[in-house]
Amino acid sequence: MKARAARTPGPAVPPSSVSSPAAPPGRYRLVVLDFDGTLADSFGWFCGVLNGVADRYGFRRVAPEESEALRGMSAAAIMRQLDVPLWKLPLISRHMHALMARDIAAIRPFPGVPELLEGLATDGVTLALLSSNSRANIQRVLGPTNAGRVAHYACGASVFGKAGRLRKLLRRVGVPAAETLCIGDELRDLEAARAVGCAFGAVAWGYTTAEALRAAGPDLLFERPGDIGSLVGCRSRPSAAP
Repeated sequence: MKARAARTPGPAVPPSSVSSPAAPPGRYRLVVLDFDGTLADSFGWFCGVLNGVADRYGFRRVAPEESEALRGMSAAAIMRQLDVPLWKLPLISRHMHALMARDIAAIRPFPGVPELLEGLATDGVTLALLSSNSRANIQRVLGPTNAGRVAHYACGASVFGKAGRLRKLLRRVGVPAAETLCIGDELRDLEAARAVGCAFGAVAWGYTTAEALRAAGPDLLFERPGDIGSLVGCRSRPSAAP
């Protein structure tokens, strides 16, 4: 469950390498993308429904002044802060999916996301999507053209079940972890990638602050969607003439 504020993608600056050396362009055969806060700008909608969900399932409401502090926390810390009963998480997730399906017209991809997906697909990078959200919601937000560029979907993962879903995804696709880059906006996305042995690229426009993500040591930190394509693509582009 996400309880942090999303940000608009920042200005055009190069991606920042912040920990272990990044792969050169073209190394990553598979890019595994998160959805909410990474591809989809769903925070405004999320804020509008969260306290109603809190009342329904018996956890603490989020006060406006708490939002920024929550953006620097892990998912587990947020659950503790809001007194969310862990056994209710599957119920909460299903309810949130239903609410999003009801309000799907309010959710849009971030600016630059369609171009990102098109560019990576054109460059021959296999795209996958790993999300706690439902496949139906994701495909409706992306639209048929963008959704069709994603070759593999692993949807409906539990809040703390992304690592297991990622392992299964890699086995199904047949790409080793060393040639896979996971991209997301939350600390739990980073933790899942690390557990499986994948490189991780954090996005600075998502629900978790760039500062909190940087402190956790991602392999890459992207300031805007276009920075992802400029680093990860280039597999099929012809070399420049000498």
